[in-house]
Amino acid sequence: MSLASSSTERFEIAIEDPRVGAIGARIDRPAGASREAAILLAHGSGVDMEHPWMELAARALVERGFAVLRFRYAYMQRAVELGRVRPPDRAPLLEAVHELALAELRRRLEPRRVLLAGKSMGARMATHLAAKGAPAHGLALYGYPLHPPGKPQAARSEHFAMCVQPALFVQGTRDEFGTSDELRLALRRYAGRATLHAIEGGDHSLERPKASGETLEAVLQRAAAEVDRWERDAWP
Repeated sequence: MSLASSSTERFEIAIEDPRVGAIGARIDRPAGASREAAILLAHGSGVDMEHPWMELAARALVERGFAVLRFRYAYMQRAVELGRVRPPDRAPLLEAVHELALAELRRRLEPRRVLLAGKSMGARMATHLAAKGAPAHGLALYGYPLHPPGKPQAARSEHFAMCVQPALFVQGTRDEFGTSDELRLALRRYAGRATLHAIEGGDHSLERPKASGETLEAVLQRAAAEVDRWERDAWP
């Protein structure tokens, strides 16, 4: 199945930001019956929700039966409207918009379970919401930005001790924002049940070297299969 054979709904979510007023969002549903869990997939700092990476990741999850909601953070909405790159908003606004998207997912899909998913910055914001007790059942995170490149001492993991939801981290072994080995150590402080799935040779976008012969699409298909297995094991 491809997204062409699924259904897509595009809409806007009103936000309290006079610079944009509303953010773009979309829901992709599988052609057949959806899983009991729906996924909120947040983009990274320089990757719009319509970026090919996000499209491939969403498609792979939809093919596994998940309904997936994507959305734009406020700064990315401004970037799209202005036609130029904008820096990410500060964490409080990112979190507020993320929370609105979560509420919209719950209202439109009414799933039995909600999984917070995200790429890089979107993954980090998902853990922020989890630490604050957002109404979500688990997290599926791609390329968690554990620290800035070259600054392992500046780890972004203090809040892991407040995250009680089961979580799956999909991390590359050569991610400059934190390798899978570095993340494994940081997850010792994670309060809930954390599962780490390492992508051998994967970078921050989980891409493997060309010599591996595996495309990014194939990697994201494997990652979605891991999300599938993990979700079934966590909630049999």
